Amino acid sequence: MSTTVTDSVGDERLTTTEYRERLSELPPSAKLVAKVLEGESPLSQGQLAEESLLPDRTVRYALNRLEESDIVGSRYSFKDARKQVYFLRT
Repeated sequence: MSTTVTDSVGDERLTTTEYRERLSELPPSAKLVAKVLEGESPLSQGQLAEESLLPDRTVRYALNRLEESDIVGSRYSFKDARKQVYFLRT
């Protein structure tokens, strides 16, 4: 039913099954950050900390783990090129 497709940036997107399998092996903080990104995306690290009520350091750790698992992608913000914003690859 669901197949892997490519988004406009050229990165491969995850199927729902792949997303859930990769996410199940991550710590709770990474799961919470992914859940926040499901509802609203893209968000900066600061926005993620504000929405999840997690400390900045914990959000940074969660984002690193999510990026290592290829669940989250990032790009520079169009509003502020000094910041990166994060989005799910689903």
